[in-house]
Amino acid sequence: MAKRPETIETTVLALELLRRIPRGRKITAKELHEQLQHAGIERDVRTIQRNLEMLCEHFDIERDDRNRPYGYRWLENSSGVSLPMLTPQESLLLAMAEAHLKPILPTRLIKSMTGLFTQAQRNLHDNGPTRLEAEWPDKVRIVATSQPLLPPPIAEGVFESVSEALYLNHLLRITYRNAGGKESENTVMPLGLAQQGPRLYLVCRFEGYNNERSLALNRILSASVSTFTFERPAEFNLKKYDDDGRFGFGEGQMIFLTFEIDRAAGLHLIESPLSTDQTHRDIGEERLEISATVVDSAMLKWFLAAFGDAVSDVRRQPVVEGSIEE
Repeated sequence: MAKRPETIETTVLALELLRRIPRGRKITAKELHEQLQHAGIERDVRTIQRNLEMLCEHFDIERDDRNRPYGYRWLENSSGVSLPMLTPQESLLLAMAEAHLKPILPTRLIKSMTGLFTQAQRNLHDNGPTRLEAEWPDKVRIVATSQPLLPPPIAEGVFESVSEALYLNHLLRITYRNAGGKESENTVMPLGLAQQGPRLYLVCRFEGYNNERSLALNRILSASVSTFTFERPAEFNLKKYDDDGRFGFGEGQMIFLTFEIDRAAGLHLIESPLSTDQTHRDIGEERLEISATVVDSAMLKWFLAAFGDAVSDVRRQPVVEGSIEE
């Protein structure tokens, strides 16, 4: 394959740099080098520095040379460039993705998307035809279904290492403190990342074992990515892991659940059923009987307990291979 002319390579690099230089804050050549690496563009730092000097001469880009490393940014009143051009709808989608998906996206993807996220925010908040799109985030809200809690703090570098190992299928070395306060060092195979309310969980297999466990990221004291790779177990499926109630502290045991509940408290269960096979019947004017096939778990017990005296006569029958066990 013929090599692309050097002028095209230089132009592509210049465009990528222009897209990633922010306004309102400074970025260093090293940070740009890392962003380009995450995007699959391999250039040494010195090449990036030379291109930045060239861009400062021809564009409204400021170089802060008071301290090393030098910082670069677009001048505040500069029109800058928009590459690639985002429509108002694309800008809105990117802004909402950054707000709601950032906690579970791999760090290298977030870093490579920094320029697009910045451009999306700028597009939405500039005056003009995007005004209605800019209003949309203030018109919608994802609300909590239980008492809101603040997310627990995660040790510096842990999320970055976990997401990197998960993304690359590399083993992960961790120091973990369990709920009882005991610390241990382990090598784990990262298989999935899940957000449950304000908490993040790593689904993994410990070295030497073939079963999965969920580890709260806030209990991981340190994490480092191993150079050793692994093959993801063909039998593992994160959706099935969730469907089996593992995040609800269950073991995948299906039960046929029947209980009585006050009509006022149980009306929403008719509107939002517990399962696709749920049925209900009236017991007088004030009570309902609900029946559904669900996963038995601690979360289910907490759910029923939250109704207090409104729930009574709870019955559980194990389900085996699609039929109720006698």
